[in-house]
Amino acid sequence: MNILFIGDIYGRTGRSLLKDNLNKIIDEYKIDFTIANGENSAGGVGITKEIYDDLISYGIDVVTLGNHAWAQKKIFDFIDKENRLVRPANYPPGTPGKPYVIVEAKDKRIAVINMCGRVFMECLECPFRKIDDILEEIEGKADIKILDFHAEATSEKIAMGWYLDGRITAVLGTHTHVQTADERILPKGTGYITDVGMTGPANSVLGVKTDIIIKKFLTNLPGRFEAAEDSGQINGVILKINESNSVSDIKRLKVI
Repeated sequence: MNILFIGDIYGRTGRSLLKDNLNKIIDEYKIDFTIANGENSAGGVGITKEIYDDLISYGIDVVTLGNHAWAQKKIFDFIDKENRLVRPANYPPGTPGKPYVIVEAKDKRIAVINMCGRVFMECLECPFRKIDDILEEIEGKADIKILDFHAEATSEKIAMGWYLDGRITAVLGTHTHVQTADERILPKGTGYITDVGMTGPANSVLGVKTDIIIKKFLTNLPGRFEAAEDSGQINGVILKINESNSVSDIKRLKVI
C-alpha cells in the first residue's frame, strides 16, 4: 500500500497546484491513500468549508490542521460535521472537531492523528502524553497509524519520532514549511521526517510575499501578511506500507 502525505497547502497557489497535478501524482506513484495538511489553505491562514470540499474533490482522503485551525471563524459551522477533517488532538477537552479519524482503504483501517507541538508555540496539553491516550483508545481499531506532528522545534519532532518508534506507523512533521532531508525508517519500524515541507508559492518566505517579510525584519513593525502567488511547488512524502503494516520505504516528493 502506498500513502501520500502532502505538506502544508498554502493559499491559492497550493490549491491550484493540487487541482492540476494531484491525480497525475496518484497515478504515477500508485497512491492508495492521500493525506494533506490544510491549515494554511485559505489565504495562508485556516480553512473554509468551500476549500475543504475542493481538497476532498481533488483526491485527498483526509485533511489535517494545526495552530491556525481556528483562523477562519466559520470553521465552527462545519468542523464537527466533517468525517475527514482532523484538528490537533491536544487542545482542551470540549474543543470542536475530531482529534483523529479512522478511514478504511484497501481493506486497511487507517488512523490519521493531528497534534501540535509546544516549544515556541501556543501552550497546549502535552503532545507526548496525549498521543499515549489516543493510541490506547484506538488499540485494535486501526491497522495503520499516521501522526501529523505540527511543531516548530526540530528537537521536539525528533523526540516524538523516537518516543513512538515501533508504536505507530509514521511520524510526519509539518508547520515549518521547509522540507527536511532526514526521512528515514527508525530502528523499530516507524517512518519519520522532521518536516514534509510546503505545497505553495516557491518564490516567497514560507508562503508570504517576500517584500512584506523583509520589511518586517528591517523595521520590526507589524504588517499584514499576504500570500505570494507563483507557479509554486508540491512537497510531500510517500510511504510504502508492507503486509505487516510497517513502513518499508519512505521517499520525499518535490514537484516544481
